[in-house]
Amino acid sequence: MMGLDPLFGDWAYRALTFLVISCPCALVISIPLSFFAGIGGASREGILIKGSNYLETLSKVKTVVFDKTGTITKGVFEVSGVHHSDRDEAEIIEYAAHAECASSHPISRSLVRRYGKEPDRARVKDIEEISGHGVIATVDGVSVAAGNDKLMQRLGVEYIPCGSAGTVIHVALDGQYAGHILISDLEKEDVREALAALREAGVTRTVMLTGDAESAAKQVADRVGIDEYHSGLLPGDKVTIVEKLIKELGGSGRLAFVGDGINDAPVLSRADIGIAMGALGSDAAIEAADVVLMDDDPMKISRAIRISRKCLRIVYQNIVFALAVKLVCLLLGALGLAGMWAAIFADVGVMVLAVLNAMRALDTKRV
Repeated sequence: MMGLDPLFGDWAYRALTFLVISCPCALVISIPLSFFAGIGGASREGILIKGSNYLETLSKVKTVVFDKTGTITKGVFEVSGVHHSDRDEAEIIEYAAHAECASSHPISRSLVRRYGKEPDRARVKDIEEISGHGVIATVDGVSVAAGNDKLMQRLGVEYIPCGSAGTVIHVALDGQYAGHILISDLEKEDVREALAALREAGVTRTVMLTGDAESAAKQVADRVGIDEYHSGLLPGDKVTIVEKLIKELGGSGRLAFVGDGINDAPVLSRADIGIAMGALGSDAAIEAADVVLMDDDPMKISRAIRISRKCLRIVYQNIVFALAVKLVCLLLGALGLAGMWAAIFADVGVMVLAVLNAMRALDTKRV
């Protein structure tokens, strides 16, 4: 019986070395671990990211679109006056508060607060809430319409525009104009800093969408320093504008929409990445969003983007490092210059180093 070729053992050893080096453990373990660490680090900051795919998309955001109420502003409305009314101010507030009593909208609740007590639902009949317009109801047998300019136009009621900045609620009683209520909403204290932080994080365009009148939208946009705004919008209009903005990006970046209300749910779903304010946001908005900010702090938007980009950098570092070491060792192993100990380093050693590097994604203080 002829003996085995002495070269056979050498080539078998090289093949086994080659097999150990080519094991993908470093990539298979470190890449998911990097994403998990990034998501965990973000959650410690009060930023809940619902998956690694959203973390990756967040890192590519170039345009951020904001809903105004509850996002740019505090969403805490206060009645600041009743204008152009021949009736008693308390009477106008009473009618408007009763007409709006079935709504949970912040503007409606501000009318109820100004009224000073809980409206008597027994006095109210035939409530009809028209999305993006206002409310029509019968209060004590009087037909009450409370809403914006569009509602007055829809009912054919001649109204008097308001020269003051703020949210205007026109009131018509039995088809006759009775004046309008001016409601003010304050911007969040750190929103200007948040927008500046977004620009530092690489965001090139900021947009504000609102159903408020042009004057109120312009005043807020000018004060906070937002790039552009669109006013007088219905929920469907917001989706249309977001789709247009996504087309304008043309694949060179991603669009994030930030909102908190139930009307924002369709836009949050349509945007490349939806960000919901979790503290005061509606359940529908939180459900539709991909990222939830637990304390409604707009500064967390830029932090979320920075965390995601740090996480992706770590992922790419691990990929490049693991592949480079393995390719070098594979070449040396094929030439017989790398033994089993080099193969073990290229497999287990590289995996350990990649895992240690992935753990850096947990550190969100240095982003």
